[in-house]
Amino acid sequence: MRTTLELPDPLFARLKARAASEQTTLKQLLRNYVEQGLNAATPTTAPKRTAAGLPQLNSPLSMSSNTLSNATLFELLDS
Repeated sequence: MRTTLELPDPLFARLKARAASEQTTLKQLLRNYVEQGLNAATPTTAPKRTAAGLPQLNSPLSMSSNTLSNATLFELLDS
């Protein structure tokens, strides 16, 4: 099947140079890149972030991450 791609000139120049350095055609190089992309493992979803991974503050005002809320933070700022 034929298709048309619109590529920025700098990218096209890099592709042509890569094809020449690998002694292959631009068509074959693009086909290989598309196949590699499709065969690559699909990215997993990002791990859920929790407060457990945050740095802990060791000071007289230190609190567990379970007790922190907007209300307690505003109380600390007001005191």
